[in-house]
Amino acid sequence: MDAVGHHAGPGVVIGFNLAGVRSVVALGAHPDDIEIAAGGLLLSLPAGVTVDYVLATGAPTRQAEARAAASAFLSQAAALNFHLHALPDGRLPAHWNETKEIVEAAASLGVPDLVLAPATDDAHQDHRLLATLASTAFRNSLVLHYEIPKWDGDLGRRNIYVPLTPDQGRRKVALLHEHFPSQKARDWWDDEVFLGLARIRGMECRSHYAEAYTVTKAVLAF
Repeated sequence: MDAVGHHAGPGVVIGFNLAGVRSVVALGAHPDDIEIAAGGLLLSLPAGVTVDYVLATGAPTRQAEARAAASAFLSQAAALNFHLHALPDGRLPAHWNETKEIVEAAASLGVPDLVLAPATDDAHQDHRLLATLASTAFRNSLVLHYEIPKWDGDLGRRNIYVPLTPDQGRRKVALLHEHFPSQKARDWWDDEVFLGLARIRGMECRSHYAEAYTVTKAVLAF
């Protein structure tokens, strides 16, 4: 699907076309964050898009998983640039200056059409910090704040949806399993979690599956 659907009220849907997106910055605190939250959107991006893929943490083996996953989720025609860092997992607030430098370095690359970042209400401290910094660093880009299912139970109301076909939803989950084998032992890493959330978000926007995001500020251009 090429459209991001936003429910503005009962029976009202405003469409934003992903087909016009030419540049994306994807921010993740940890390897697999971006794909779990926005893998369907990555699969929907047009050929020829430039993606700057930024991770704040990750051991070499986990970063290798992220490299392979990003390449699989994106079109072969995409220009994919990796900016991978190895700050301590779970300790980003204690490394505020270094994290801010990572985000500002990504923002200095240009003005992307779209920025993907964690949600500001995410219960994980690493995610929340990236979310806050993204909003201040990318003032002239549309920032979509994504959600990640987790033990903390922090899923809430979202206001932007990326509809996914059944094939896209299943393709996303298959790629997650294929490219993040280190995570398969986690008790929440399974098809029911990923597709269950996608089905609920799909129901909310009258699609079979969907990913959901939050936009805290947007400018309409006419």
